[in-house]
Amino acid sequence: MKSLLRARHLAGLAAAVALAATPMKASAQDFINILTGGTSGVYYPMGVALSKIYGEKVQNIRPTVQATKASVENLVLLQQGRGEIAFTLGDSLDAAWKGDEEAGFKAPLKKLRGVTAIYPNYVQIVASKESGIKTLADLKGKRLSVGAPKSGTELNARAILAAAGLSYKDLGKIEYLPFAESVELMKNRQLDATLQSAGLGVASLRDLSTSVEINVVEVPKAVIDKAGPPFISAPIPANTYTGQTSDVNTAAVVNYLVTHEGVKEELVYQMTKNIFENLGDLAASHSAGKEIKLEKALDGMPVPLHPGAARYLKEKGLKAGS
Repeated sequence: MKSLLRARHLAGLAAAVALAATPMKASAQDFINILTGGTSGVYYPMGVALSKIYGEKVQNIRPTVQATKASVENLVLLQQGRGEIAFTLGDSLDAAWKGDEEAGFKAPLKKLRGVTAIYPNYVQIVASKESGIKTLADLKGKRLSVGAPKSGTELNARAILAAAGLSYKDLGKIEYLPFAESVELMKNRQLDATLQSAGLGVASLRDLSTSVEINVVEVPKAVIDKAGPPFISAPIPANTYTGQTSDVNTAAVVNYLVTHEGVKEELVYQMTKNIFENLGDLAASHSAGKEIKLEKALDGMPVPLHPGAARYLKEKGLKAGS
């Protein structure tokens, strides 16, 4: 009898151990760390909106939002598996995939996978009116902030200035500062201009234009053509910023949401699905969200699609390479 009870006891223990070793799908949580940018840019408020959407719409996930130095840092963190979805500029994403060392990538980041194209960034060069800067040539000898070092904004700055026949050596002083800090220096007359690659109506430049009289500097089509892809010509519409009374032409480049190959297919499917099923919430978080269109999801995608994103987009009639 004792041996029978002992056998039953051991069998019960074995069953308990086996059960403990089995993943509990119903209660398991997937983490979604959303890599964004500085808090005064567009990536951050849109990332907060995504976090809210995912938290409410996707079962058994725990979303977090991480403020970063934006594109380049985000892509490096993804490659290291330290995030599940990230915002990035298209030129930075292309450089990461190729391993462009000058852009901040020591080796090709081949774990990156695309989710969707989102909205275009506009290269917005804004000068204080008292600086007298009205054209790109007027930047010579002046003080300019070009964004955080090796950020997508700074890479845009290098490309556009080079296409205009300028280098950092031609400028009086270069500051490598996030958007909000650049604006504070301009308010204090310690900077003449700031170059910010962001969605239209970015909070930092709205703040600046209500505090200081500004000129929005044109980037002519000829300069954009010389810079080449991924830059396109696009207008900053009149009245985007206080005191800007007419359209101003500039360069634009598409932003993307990306992930990495180690994220589960079903999770990426749900992340992609809930972007497009909640576009109103993204538009409410920032006006740039109004420019996210399902039919443009694959525009210029420079890296392979994640299978989860590919499955959702295929269901909607979009196929990579078509």
